[in-house]
Amino acid sequence: MRALVTGATGFVGAAVARALLREGWQVRALVRGGSDRSNLQHLALEIAVGDLNDRPSLDGAVAGCGALFHVAADYRLGAPDPRQLYSTNVEGTRNILLAARHAGVERTVYTSSVATMGIPSDGSPGDEQTMVSLEAMIGHYKRSKWQAEAAVLAAAKSGLPAIVAMPTTPVGPWDWKPTPTGKIILDFLNGKMPGYVETGLNFVGVEDCAAGHLLVAERGKRGDRYLLGAENLTLKGLFDVLAGMTGLRAPALKIPHGLALGVAYVESAFSRLVGKEPQIPVEGVKIAQHTMFVDCLRAQRELGFQPGPVAAALERAVRWYQGNGYVSPRRVRKMRLAA
Repeated sequence: MRALVTGATGFVGAAVARALLREGWQVRALVRGGSDRSNLQHLALEIAVGDLNDRPSLDGAVAGCGALFHVAADYRLGAPDPRQLYSTNVEGTRNILLAARHAGVERTVYTSSVATMGIPSDGSPGDEQTMVSLEAMIGHYKRSKWQAEAAVLAAAKSGLPAIVAMPTTPVGPWDWKPTPTGKIILDFLNGKMPGYVETGLNFVGVEDCAAGHLLVAERGKRGDRYLLGAENLTLKGLFDVLAGMTGLRAPALKIPHGLALGVAYVESAFSRLVGKEPQIPVEGVKIAQHTMFVDCLRAQRELGFQPGPVAAALERAVRWYQGNGYVSPRRVRKMRLAA
């Protein structure tokens, strides 16, 4: 069977494409003209040049495909022009859904995010049933993903064979851009992480996340949501794991949320003046005020999803960053990775 993968040049999208190829699928990748194709090197797939906001290009890309993996998204916190997020994440999703319906695609898997979940008031981990309103979403990225997911669920109710995959926080190799999470890991590796805020996330290896997408396509129920995650870790716990495997010192200074938010406001204002994206986005700090621990048992129980240890995924990420020049030579000399 042939599958169209949108966002195939990105971190998760490329991992999904690799997983499909390993399972014997024919893969067509939707790629914007002029985009960086580093993640597609040496992959035996077909390229379809198009754009989520160019409906005719989507009709051509999805033609003849039995499955659609819509992974593409504009994942930025603190984007200078939020309209770009809504254009890609919301309108682009609606466009590709229409193209899939018109082409008679048999199965659509939409890559949503743990960001669209609510947080239980009692502090317990959330799950697929922990719903939340649009008004409770922090920042334009989360709002745009919430609206896109709502469009997918509405399409599923109207008969489109669509299912929602909800990755938590993927980590691993091939993070060329890198992602916001990758930047946190790199700041640690390069000694640019003086402290940490008290927060927590669920992490998952990107390869496991990709394998989960195939399970969602094969075993998921139309209109349902499946969290693809592995382990809940505090940010300090993440740094402790990285410190243990690299021999680098973990930051010991806990930064109050109020101070971090003040710094973020100042840095973001300066970034706007010089026309750059902020290194410390305000919405990122606001999101970090909430611990996003989740319960991923549904995917394990219903789909047979079996993610590996996050520490192993982090080690693969560290080795890949080091091997591709993302870590300064001075810091590499201090690292003590096992052979």
